[in-house]
Amino acid sequence: MDKAVIIKNIKQHKKQPNLRFVLKEKTEEFTDRLFYTLFDIDTPVEKNLDLLEQDFKELVELACWKTDKPCKEVWEHYVKRLPEVLEKLNLDAQATVDCDPASLSIEEVYLAYPGFHAVAIYRLAHELYKKGFPLVPRLMTEYAHKITGVDINPGAKIGKSFFIDHATGVVIGETAVIMDNVKIYQGVTLGALYVAKNLQKTKRHPTIEDNVTIYANATILGGETVIGKNSIIGGNAWITDSVPANSTVFHTPEIKIKTTPHVS
Repeated sequence: MDKAVIIKNIKQHKKQPNLRFVLKEKTEEFTDRLFYTLFDIDTPVEKNLDLLEQDFKELVELACWKTDKPCKEVWEHYVKRLPEVLEKLNLDAQATVDCDPASLSIEEVYLAYPGFHAVAIYRLAHELYKKGFPLVPRLMTEYAHKITGVDINPGAKIGKSFFIDHATGVVIGETAVIMDNVKIYQGVTLGALYVAKNLQKTKRHPTIEDNVTIYANATILGGETVIGKNSIIGGNAWITDSVPANSTVFHTPEIKIKTTPHVS
């Protein structure tokens, strides 16, 4: 096939006029700069806020395709929220230190805990999500997913002192609600019972009340499912109905061991 024909055919099928992968790259740079600005002691806050504002202007040009939405006004509201976001993240970090006996220092949490990193990027993305800023919040949390293995939709609502231990494989859906002092382990899914486009505006994911612990690989599904406060959900549990407060839920697999007699 002639090269010119190949080029023509490729161009014919490139049908998304706003699909620029530089938006993804710029979002990742913006996210990293946000993280350093909030946590790194050697990063100058004043200088970086100016740089972040410039980064945000680029994101506006790339992401705000609909001119009737005042994306440019979002930055002023967003930057005012950063101190409160940082306060919440410091509580998340302290919760990690308090809950995990393997944690040797709070500095270790900021530097080495993927669960904290994912929650930090989620909280930063969630503020933009609440303002209706298009696509960028999703790209931020997908960036966290890529580097930590934790998939938190920016629309989820998460309270104070949230701790994800080990992190890998955690999935938290868009309409999930997690209240204060919740602890979850690797492989936990807070998902939807059904997947259908007409459910977009409905609550599809569970509510987790205060002081709940959810152990590894538990799956909790459904928008009407509520896990009551102070409950413990055991590993590998599959839950599609609400659980009362102060409950313990556990999965009991049947394990059989067959031992072959020693044959000389």
